[in-house]
Amino acid sequence: MDLEKPAPIQDASPRVSELRASDADRDRVADILREALAEGRLTADEHAERVEGVLHAKTVGELEVFIRDLPAAHRAPTAPAYTPVPPRPTPGAIPADADANVVAVFSSAMRRGRWRAGRRLDAYSVFGSVEIDLSEAIFEYQQVVIKAVSVFGDVQIRVPENVSLRGTGGGVLGNFEVDTLDSVESDAPVIYVDGWAVLGNIEARAKRGKVVADILDRAQRKVDKKLRKHLDR
Repeated sequence: MDLEKPAPIQDASPRVSELRASDADRDRVADILREALAEGRLTADEHAERVEGVLHAKTVGELEVFIRDLPAAHRAPTAPAYTPVPPRPTPGAIPADADANVVAVFSSAMRRGRWRAGRRLDAYSVFGSVEIDLSEAIFEYQQVVIKAVSVFGDVQIRVPENVSLRGTGGGVLGNFEVDTLDSVESDAPVIYVDGWAVLGNIEARAKRGKVVADILDRAQRKVDKKLRKHLDR
């Protein structure tokens, strides 16, 4: 009988520190370094040196070296808090006349690209096709109402992933479908889609991979403002 003990099975999976770093990993570390600079924990030279190292780091472990002496690196990650959607705007808060109209009668019409979304947008499709793409729009107001009517037509609405989306309406031998979205950003735009589809179709949903850059820009400006204030001392 062979009483020799079998060799223990080695775990071939790499440790987290040995994993290749992603762009998201580098961005996270860069954000911590930027915050440390704004708080006065790092000098401008130290910040520049560490950022240079972050850009050339290849593994997660190499990235952690640059922030292991900073308090932000040891905070437990928190799940995004749910932010209640602001109350629906009162009738007086939304203009009686639309800021813009998108109309398709036996034709097609679209609004997309970099454009300014007002407080109210009306869309009418009669034996036609309407496309409203808000994924790159500039939101001047937090609340936007879209009034949609489809008669033997089709209305397609696409919004960024990081907004809140609500729908009120229905269909008469037609389809009214609005995917509910809840943003974790307290100042994110809220888009309300009101509509009726009569032997037609109205759909509103997120466009994957698209976010409202303005929200991120505002947050970045806050950090930059604190940084400038620190450097001007």
